[in-house]
Amino acid sequence: MARVGLTAERLTRAGAELADEVGFDQVTASELARRFDVKVASLYSHVKNTHDLRTRIALLALEELADLAADAVAGRAGKDALTAFASVYRDYGRAHPGRAAATRMRLDPETAAAGAGVRHARMTRAILRGYELTEPDQTHAVRLLGSVFHGFTSLETAGGFSHSTPDSEESWTRILDALDALLRNWPSPPTR
Repeated sequence: MARVGLTAERLTRAGAELADEVGFDQVTASELARRFDVKVASLYSHVKNTHDLRTRIALLALEELADLAADAVAGRAGKDALTAFASVYRDYGRAHPGRAAATRMRLDPETAAAGAGVRHARMTRAILRGYELTEPDQTHAVRLLGSVFHGFTSLETAGGFSHSTPDSEESWTRILDALDALLRNWPSPPTR
């Protein structure tokens, strides 16, 4: 008898759903085995261990997010592209908080290079070229945008903005306006 049709892909998707329910840090091979009503050992012919499972979830989430972002920014430039790109990150984080957390998992360099994180960086840099940023300022701006998108969404989904006015939607719009203004007027590096 086949054991509930376990495959690495099915376990990864179920792990991603579990991450959205209970949080990415709570995803373990043993918890996933309980969900499938199988012994943990049954999972090990498909995933090596909890770290491997979490890595697979991170790669899945990065791929899903890259696909959504690519569709959102296609044919757009400047603030329009920035807003579409940022909104994908926020919407994904609100709909899939566990998966969004997984996108921040530290991956080994070889795994990271083979994953969709590279696509995210290329899309971000393509948007920044519209603001005429070159290196090393592009890298600084990539880090800024990632920090703002992930930070705002993490705080918002944790309820950090629900206790005060104005509404977080208004803050989001103002933040994107401010980012656009900053990117259009990026400061020159300090002289040494």
